[in-house]
Amino acid sequence: MTALDKNIRNKLFLIFDHTTVLKANGQPGQKPILDRCKLVTILSINAWIRSRDEMVNLLFSAILIAGIACVFILYNGGTVMDGKLKLYGFNNLTKTLSFNIYDVCYAKTRREQLDYIKYIDEQYNSERLTNILCQVTEMIGAKVLSISKQDYEPQGASVTLMISEEFKINNNGSGESVVGHLDKSHVTVHTYPEYHPETSIATFRVDIDVSTCGEITPLDTLDYLIQSFDSDIITIDYRVRGFTRDLNGKKCFIDHDITSIQDYIDEKIKRKYDAVDVNVYQSNIFHSRLLIKDIILQNYLFKIDTYELTPEERLQITQNLRKEMIEIYSGRNIYD
Repeated sequence: MTALDKNIRNKLFLIFDHTTVLKANGQPGQKPILDRCKLVTILSINAWIRSRDEMVNLLFSAILIAGIACVFILYNGGTVMDGKLKLYGFNNLTKTLSFNIYDVCYAKTRREQLDYIKYIDEQYNSERLTNILCQVTEMIGAKVLSISKQDYEPQGASVTLMISEEFKINNNGSGESVVGHLDKSHVTVHTYPEYHPETSIATFRVDIDVSTCGEITPLDTLDYLIQSFDSDIITIDYRVRGFTRDLNGKKCFIDHDITSIQDYIDEKIKRKYDAVDVNVYQSNIFHSRLLIKDIILQNYLFKIDTYELTPEERLQITQNLRKEMIEIYSGRNIYD
């Protein structure tokens, strides 16, 4: 390749990279397509420069032109500024993240099971749950409007936070600022301790629902929420409802890229779980299930140590725990 050829290639790369940087953050879902266009175009540039055959040059020139045209066509389909979709009025999209977290424990006697329920009630009372939800609210950049919390008898607790994304407006030119709340968002949590005397297994379920409207999104809180509880089985649902409009009046049914909920979970956390997705992309519905891979028996025993059990008992308890987890994970009574 001559110095002139290299100079031509570098200039083409520079132009294309500049175009991609400016245009790649357009409508949701465009970036993967743009990345593929860029790859094809770069390969075409290299082949075009290296080839001395007229027909081959013609072919790769056509591919090159098509690749660059693809970028401009995709870009011109949306209204973009500084990487964000420019909207008309307020963002009316509602983003709801709902998930169940299950903790499983082996408690042999009825007394141990009741003690486990009492322990869970103390560990996850309404006060601690309120602190967790307030942290979630801060993480998504929202403000707490009101708090409702309740501890139940004989067990369980609930907390609801009404939250909002705040903005300031001038009050009729008086110079005073008034805080306005355009969105309608909430964060809720409910706990359900449960046991059955015949199974020797107790479970603790946490239901969490984070629903936001506006710019704020609940997906960034996943890692924190998973780590806030002893999570053996996790069922997560995420859905985007409603629509908003861009400046030209075109409807927008989702304002961010997403292919899987798992994309928003840290790799270190995901390595601990087996996971499966069930997604309905055309309806903006996303579902993920996670099941803990390794059972360290001591972590699942309540008021008992592994050395107090015989090898046969350890094996039987581990198998019972795994069966319970698999049935909860699959949502079916598999072993009946």
